[in-house]
Amino acid sequence: MDLSAFDEVLSAQPPRFTPAEASRIAEVTFGVGGDARSLGSERDQTFLLEGGGQVSIMKVSNSAESPEMLDMEALAAIHALAVDASLPIALPLVAPGADADAVGAAAFRVHIEAEDGSHFVRMYDVLPGTASVEESSLSDAALRYWGETVARLGKALRGFHHAAADRVMLWDVQHAPLLRALIPSIEEQRTRDMVARVLDRFDEVVAPVWPSLRAQVLHGDLVNDNVLVDGDGFIRGIIDFGDMSHTALVTDLVSVLGSALSNRSGPELIRAARIVVDGFQGVVPLEADELRVLGELVAARTCANIAISSWRAARHEEEAELTMEDVPKALGLVENLEAIGYDEMARQFGGGPPSRGVAFEDLRSRRQAALGSALAPLSYDKPLHIVRGDGPWLFDADGARYLDAYNNVPVVGHCHPRVTEAIVRQARTLNTNTRYLHETVVELAERLIATMPDGLDTVIFVNSGSEANDLAWRLATTATGNSGGVCTDFGYHGVSEAVIALSPESWPSGRKPEHIETFPPPDACRGEHMDAAGFTAALERLAAGGRGLAATYLDGILTSDGILDLEPAFVQDILRRTREAGGLWVADEVQGGYGRTGDALWSFERFGIVPDFVTLGKPMGNGHPVAAVITRSDIVDRFAETADYFSTFGGNPVAAAAALAVLDVVEDERIMQNAAAVGSTLREGLRALMDAHPSIGDVRGMGLADAVEFVTDRESRERNPTLAERVVNGLRERGVLVGTTGAQGNTLKIRPPLVFGSAEADLLVRTLDAVLTDPS
Repeated sequence: MDLSAFDEVLSAQPPRFTPAEASRIAEVTFGVGGDARSLGSERDQTFLLEGGGQVSIMKVSNSAESPEMLDMEALAAIHALAVDASLPIALPLVAPGADADAVGAAAFRVHIEAEDGSHFVRMYDVLPGTASVEESSLSDAALRYWGETVARLGKALRGFHHAAADRVMLWDVQHAPLLRALIPSIEEQRTRDMVARVLDRFDEVVAPVWPSLRAQVLHGDLVNDNVLVDGDGFIRGIIDFGDMSHTALVTDLVSVLGSALSNRSGPELIRAARIVVDGFQGVVPLEADELRVLGELVAARTCANIAISSWRAARHEEEAELTMEDVPKALGLVENLEAIGYDEMARQFGGGPPSRGVAFEDLRSRRQAALGSALAPLSYDKPLHIVRGDGPWLFDADGARYLDAYNNVPVVGHCHPRVTEAIVRQARTLNTNTRYLHETVVELAERLIATMPDGLDTVIFVNSGSEANDLAWRLATTATGNSGGVCTDFGYHGVSEAVIALSPESWPSGRKPEHIETFPPPDACRGEHMDAAGFTAALERLAAGGRGLAATYLDGILTSDGILDLEPAFVQDILRRTREAGGLWVADEVQGGYGRTGDALWSFERFGIVPDFVTLGKPMGNGHPVAAVITRSDIVDRFAETADYFSTFGGNPVAAAAALAVLDVVEDERIMQNAAAVGSTLREGLRALMDAHPSIGDVRGMGLADAVEFVTDRESRERNPTLAERVVNGLRERGVLVGTTGAQGNTLKIRPPLVFGSAEADLLVRTLDAVLTDPS
């Protein structure tokens, strides 16, 4: 193969000046005197010149090297150092009599003629450090620094371009497929087979995504031969820009990894690689596709070393031993990468799925063994292995797509880019606690207070809705001096010891806490419990047990009780009775807040009331753990007389950034208005099914909190949980996810992300119709 078709310099003979000749050339071209010592080089010649108290580096270029390439090297080094003055870059010296500003890059090279052809001479200042390092001896700190340095260099070159960078050079891993022509030069069949496997993998995995990877002009070869390091292995000098090209951003990181991972294997190779990648990502975060192909790219780059060295050794037999010196080490690295597996490398870097491709049943068994029997069981008769989300959609490990009409946590849609970027951006900057001042935390509190009625002026941040309701209970019992609570018959308010008592949905059969009483919410479907008599009876039972009322808890959409649309007069009545009994009101917005009802940001606003506490959770961070209690300062002041409150993670800056982003998206994308419009469309479609399916006893809801109740017949209104369960699993089989609710589980619980559109609503209705028509 004629390599001149790709890079003539690779096939041309390097210059062969003696040290004495080099000394003379330095004197003639740059007026630099001293004794020359060869530093070795693959394609050109590099000499160290010492004498008269001056030390310099001289490079004599290959006769095939174009002046445009050399000019690009000089301009790139100057550009990078102008952008990041702390980069340890060796700059070219201006030739005697030249004006760098007037002449440009040509001012940094001098042309000479020799017996073997024309050459250009360049001179550089000497940077501190040595040019030799054993990669496997690099400390963790040095590995991270190598990653940081190559990222900083790439960042400094972002705005640089030069026509000469559009070159076809076999060291550039984007041209790995061209290496196939060099495979016959490799002596051992085992090595030839290995290189072929790597190139096959490149064609299969890397080539399809390569055009989408970020690209720019890069250094291209930041390996141990092209840097100077100090005694601890830290890079102190970047000395050679000779392999520059316009290529994928990740290519520079690949060159560092290929060098740093030599003589490492197994877990140590993975560990070292992740440290280098961490260093890089601390400066320039990588995209998923870039992380996913790192292993293949390191292998391909290493195979370029093997193939090119083998070809050059066959062509220049007199230099074969030197040329092949690093090949055994390169061969070992590729073998170690193959032993680990490229998919596992991607997983370890964070560019692949978190699972190792384990079989579903194996994963379920591991879950049971590791997480125990107390954890709630998996959903659906045929559980799901979900690996990705996007808007109102979820995707399983096999790539199947499911319409998510069930999860209210990602209120602005799964993986909303503004929320995820806010989390990542703040996490890269700082994450600490509320014992330090932070603008984002204060701003979030102020934004929440601004959405509340007058008087609710204090925010306390926690991590979950359970914690929020737990803290509200502590504040209420302290403020009132009472110890009794009231909630709905099948309500749910959390998992802590205090609020599990206020969550009848989770009570063990036949057990009720002595200090809690419940009441049946109005059931408009059957015309039952339509007034406050049940609530009044609960208060009377509490008083009869010698307990005063501390707080009444109400989920504004009664999610666990069956999603019920309460009349404002009913809620106002039981609020009045709560306060007459000496209790406080907790508006639990963990499920009904953030615009779910479509007519207000908070569900309690629909009732025309002012609660004493508002508790937030689930959707507040769109999946990131953050929650809050909003109350009056007088209640908090009373609590502070005997205690204070602090949560290590409550209100941390990352959580606050996520919560602020959610509020912004709710406003900017008119999420609440969407919930109203799409929810109305959805209920119309669901109600239209009632004529064809008499098993539907009721359709109700508000915004995008909707319920479809199944009955055995509409006359008796007898609840039909068996059908509800069958429908839930039938929908799941057809790619739509919902749950059940209500004390008997006979009601479909539909509470999708609020980015649900009319197309998704129509799909849900059509799929439900299909399941009810043919439930098998």
